[in-house]
Amino acid sequence: MLPNLMDAKIRNKSEVKTYYDDYVIPPSVSEYGKGKKYFILTYGCQMNVHDSENIKAILEDMMFDEVSSMDEADLIVINTCAIRENAHNKVMGMLGRIKHLKETKKHNLITVFCGCMAQEEVIANKLKNDYKWVDIVFGTHNIHKLPLYLAKVIDSHKQDIEVYSIEGNIYENIPVKRDSKYKAWVNIMLGCDKFCTYCIVPYTRGKQRSRMPEDIILEVNSLVNSGYKEVTLLGQNVNAYGKDLDINYNLANLLVDVAKTGIDRIRFVTSHPWDFTDEMIDVISKFDNIMPYIHLPIQSGSDRILKLMGRKYTRDEYITLFNKIKEMIPNVSISTDIIVGFPGESDADFEETLDIVKLLKYDLAYTFIYSPREGTPAAKMEDLTPMEVKKKRLATLNSLVNHYALYNNKKYLGKTVMVMLEGHSDKENKLMGYTDTMKLVNVKASDDFIGEIVPVKITDVKTWSLEGELVDD
Repeated sequence: MLPNLMDAKIRNKSEVKTYYDDYVIPPSVSEYGKGKKYFILTYGCQMNVHDSENIKAILEDMMFDEVSSMDEADLIVINTCAIRENAHNKVMGMLGRIKHLKETKKHNLITVFCGCMAQEEVIANKLKNDYKWVDIVFGTHNIHKLPLYLAKVIDSHKQDIEVYSIEGNIYENIPVKRDSKYKAWVNIMLGCDKFCTYCIVPYTRGKQRSRMPEDIILEVNSLVNSGYKEVTLLGQNVNAYGKDLDINYNLANLLVDVAKTGIDRIRFVTSHPWDFTDEMIDVISKFDNIMPYIHLPIQSGSDRILKLMGRKYTRDEYITLFNKIKEMIPNVSISTDIIVGFPGESDADFEETLDIVKLLKYDLAYTFIYSPREGTPAAKMEDLTPMEVKKKRLATLNSLVNHYALYNNKKYLGKTVMVMLEGHSDKENKLMGYTDTMKLVNVKASDDFIGEIVPVKITDVKTWSLEGELVDD
């Protein structure tokens, strides 16, 4: 089944169904992975990372073992991202390497292509016509059916493409093999209905649909009982949680209930300014275990460009929200996303973006050159700005972003902050972790402290990280 872009645009308000027992493993592949190895490559956002955690658990349910090199693997999964051209290019290059491996060393290698790129009509057709050696192709709606597709391919020895262009449902009780023993991703909603003109996500992830609150709380309680210290609540537009449930329950209500589980740290991403309510701000300010860190994408500082992007808020409305968050949540840090070179962006539009960065002084900004995605409205807009100009704008923006990142980090020098140590740092003989405000900290400490939330005195600051030392109790 191939995807269809027109079908993926449909929003007819059909009922979202929640399935609790749709994940099954056919007897024919229940032990297929015994003695076999798998390798998974993940591109893209936190949602993709969490999807890969599900895929790992599914494969291990079939008795596969994970390896860290694809040369050792009997099955390779590429979990893809469609949001930018750069991710596309990396994936297509990796396919070339895997094809060579299959032809020269691993003739029985099973290859799986999944994720957001699989949901793109042009990519699925390319895989069907030019990459017939890719065995299984599925999208974002049917991860839990991987065992069925594997059984089918083993039996038929033919490529199986199963990509649904649908609004989507909710599937519970899919197994998960988490990458960390201390922090966990928790999906609270899937899909997006915002349809920003540059974004492919509403087409690849389906419509906005929320998990039931009791299922989320059950998962968080299970994590608490297993010793987890931190959860990050995930959604393409996490602030819109509950809008589709018709039970008078929203993200503010969910944050309260998650906070009451007693988990040490709660984060959530990604927020759309349109749905960020005063009620949410109030809840975040009242609970110590909801971290004072907000990722609030602005995308552009120009009202004209924001309108072309379909962002549904103005520059002034964003500034008002930003200031309200800063005023009501003590010690909050705020990061953002910014796109340069959107079709039609003038020098004056770009200056407005620089001006808002100077005004708001973000702790961090993720910056990108606009990347056209086939099928989105922005891809059809006239774009006369040369790439060299876009690159210069990005460099100018990054210089400013770096300035304010260091400016904000300097506020931590000499202070003692609580850091959750997550693992080994790139710095020799050090551990790394994050403050409540999502500042990366490197600390000299033994492995005994991994997974602990400890007081750390900041002794040095850099643009992207802090250096610290443990404080004796």
